[in-house]
Amino acid sequence: MIQLAAGGGESYEAPTIAEFWQPLVGDGAFALTRSMVVFAVVAIVISVVLLSITSKLKVVPGKAQFLVEGTYGLVRNGLARDIIGAEKFKPFLPLLFALFTVILVNNLMGVTPFITFPTFSRIGYAIVLTAIVYFTYHGVWIARLGVIGWLKSFVPPGLPGWIVPFMWVLEFMTYVITRPLTLALRLFGNMFAGHFMLLIFTFGGEYLLFHASGFLPVTGALAYVFTLVMYGFEVVVQFLQAYVFVLLTCVYIAGAVADEH
Repeated sequence: MIQLAAGGGESYEAPTIAEFWQPLVGDGAFALTRSMVVFAVVAIVISVVLLSITSKLKVVPGKAQFLVEGTYGLVRNGLARDIIGAEKFKPFLPLLFALFTVILVNNLMGVTPFITFPTFSRIGYAIVLTAIVYFTYHGVWIARLGVIGWLKSFVPPGLPGWIVPFMWVLEFMTYVITRPLTLALRLFGNMFAGHFMLLIFTFGGEYLLFHASGFLPVTGALAYVFTLVMYGFEVVVQFLQAYVFVLLTCVYIAGAVADEH
């Protein structure tokens, strides 16, 4: 309990961990949660929109087709082709486009009225996408070099023999552990932090504005103003996180298909 009202009995009770667990049906590991519903709705909406637009393509695109083509062009030309290479990027393009759209739309749910919940503020969803990327680029890498060649590729050629074991351990840790760990945590951390900040300013501002005394209601009004600014900033962060996730995926795939490996 945090006592904020100087002369009254009103007090502000901080949210507990239990309030971040929001099962809609059931409880425990098999509960139907809010994040599951949001992710399922987003998947259905993306599928319906893309199928609807691509089945009726026009020479002069409308707003929806222009938006989809612009997103596809960003992933295809601005990321996949430039990073992976013009000769090798096409097999990975469906995966990269799917990753970008799924991450971006789910992130934007964090600023969508009546939802205000970014799915990737739950780390499990970030881990699943990272696992897909992880097995993709390591699978391509192993398929091209074989298991022995894959293990050997962690050490650059020409190193002194005494340093090879140390370098192999460092490179193995980087490619097999650090990369997937940071890829998942980066997406989860930014979405969780942004969502948490919006909750703090929204509910804290509501308490200060309507329940506190003295000059504190003024700070509550300022908190709401700052919340609007945070919403705009959060949209930028949500787009950047989708972009960075796909960009790093392209970098990892480019390394897996590179001739020097």
